[in-house]
Amino acid sequence: MGVDLALLWAVIILFGVMMYVVMDGFDLGIGILLPLIPDKQDRDVMVNTVAPVWDGNETWLVLGGAALMAAFPLVYAVVLSALYIPLVFMLLALVFRGVAFEFRFKASEGHRAFWDKAFVGGSVVATFCQGVTLGAYLNGFTVANGAYVGGSWEWLAPFPLFCGLALIVAYALLGCTWLILKTEGELQRRMVALARPLTLGLIAIIGIVSLWTPLAHPAIAARWFAWPNLLWFAPVPLLVVWCAWLLLRSLRGQPHGAPFLLTLGLVFLGYSGLGISLWPMALPPSITIWQASAPPQAQGFALVGTLFIVPFILMYTAWSYYVFRGKVRAGDGYH
Repeated sequence: MGVDLALLWAVIILFGVMMYVVMDGFDLGIGILLPLIPDKQDRDVMVNTVAPVWDGNETWLVLGGAALMAAFPLVYAVVLSALYIPLVFMLLALVFRGVAFEFRFKASEGHRAFWDKAFVGGSVVATFCQGVTLGAYLNGFTVANGAYVGGSWEWLAPFPLFCGLALIVAYALLGCTWLILKTEGELQRRMVALARPLTLGLIAIIGIVSLWTPLAHPAIAARWFAWPNLLWFAPVPLLVVWCAWLLLRSLRGQPHGAPFLLTLGLVFLGYSGLGISLWPMALPPSITIWQASAPPQAQGFALVGTLFIVPFILMYTAWSYYVFRGKVRAGDGYH
């Protein structure tokens, strides 16, 4: 029996997107949280926690985009046609944020505030646009004869906009718990206090999205609530509640790594829920991964390079996080 290349590529892309959400999520979350911390030294510590790794985190975004173009060109063409406005703004925000990241360390005191604002603005806009893209993808696309035939502004709807705000909360919680792991003293205590309302906000958002999507899309409702799917998928919402309860408990006393790991668990469960809702659609509501696939020869050719390079990405990512493990303190600098 031959290898199902479409299925294998779908797994690779889903893995790449999840890695991006995890890796760049707390990175963007730090930018979102920066306005809440007035002290200059604490701000420097926050940014220094990701200084050695932030640019490598975006490798997964590049991998996901390239893999989508190689393996599912129809999806690539339709998504870029339908969502080019939020995607262009996202990329511009990431570029602007990267420039601000470098310049804020080198700018004079008089210009530091401007680059801090640029860093915050780039983080918020990039996160919001990613959430809008996700919400528009869940809503589906109008496709005829292999081309997108909808309007340029169909993404400008209540559900995608809500998803944009929701992702800001999710990334803020990731950044907050990352800082609990990487900092100490007053800054860490501030993050512990902030993590509680962010956790409750994220749970409320997960609940709203979990109700909104099946109410708006009967196919998703049938996927979740038809028998025996209800039996198989019921553990997902139960695990979300359990994980949130453990996260709130972990914030007592002197937390360290547990809040961040539990937040990753919440993000993974939310991501799994979206996957369950959409599978096996590559372009909701009706085009499957097999219908959207590139020719097997093209997928097989691209797969050779991908399977070669992904282990190296995982190895250097793991090594960089290992080398720069431990707490970051005032005076530990990025130069």
